[in-house]
Amino acid sequence: MTLRHLAIVMPAYNEVEGIRGFIDEIRSAVAPLADEVSFHIADDRSTDATAVQFDDVADTTVVVQPANRGHGPTALAAYRAGLAADPDALVHVDGDGQFHGADFPRLLRALTGEQADVVHGVRDGRTDPWYRKTLTGAVGLLIAAAAGRRIPDVNTPLRAYRPEALRVLVEAVPADATVPHVHFSLAEARGGFRVRYVRVASIPRRGASTTGTMWGRGGGLPLPPKRLRVFVRAALTEAWLLSLRPSAPLRSVRRPEPVRR
Repeated sequence: MTLRHLAIVMPAYNEVEGIRGFIDEIRSAVAPLADEVSFHIADDRSTDATAVQFDDVADTTVVVQPANRGHGPTALAAYRAGLAADPDALVHVDGDGQFHGADFPRLLRALTGEQADVVHGVRDGRTDPWYRKTLTGAVGLLIAAAAGRRIPDVNTPLRAYRPEALRVLVEAVPADATVPHVHFSLAEARGGFRVRYVRVASIPRRGASTTGTMWGRGGGLPLPPKRLRVFVRAALTEAWLLSLRPSAPLRSVRRPEPVRR
């Protein structure tokens, strides 16, 4: 398997401590699989030096967003940047580096070898606080009921896509969506997309500070932070309006016909 062009897309916020090493690790892992590898970072108005870490790196482009908007809109901006580069495969991963670069080739082999539209990296050994794990499980049950089948790790940020399939999803989801990956997962299940799942290791965020993650790193907090509680309410409302109610617009998303290059 040799890809013509592989694009790695990444939303980031205050990840200066680990992002460059993470990208170096990914590059080393995927370079044998593609003639060209490019990295596209959407920086969510970081307050540290994340945005200038790659000024001297030719294969990495950083676009600072016009405002701090949170993970969902920034992830969608990263996807759009990657699609604009005209790759024949695209991988999304968060900038906090909670995966091993060595797992990326496994997703790409599943994408190309199994004729998939999308491959989800299903996280093993998550180190997130209990309330984030609980939230993921609850959302998973809700989406399973709506989709008619269980979707492992419904909100995983590690995903490999064929661009023609991804373009349909990105164009269907509003640019300001809070939980685009939840919408993607449900649309893929309902719309006949060929989805494959690969189990991958989940590791702690790269970096010692807590400023680069929206919800904090510790696992011992007795209650979810207020910001997360507000986020959950907004996300559930959005999921109902866009994906779950009988007249939801994303119910009409369907798998596109494959593009032959």
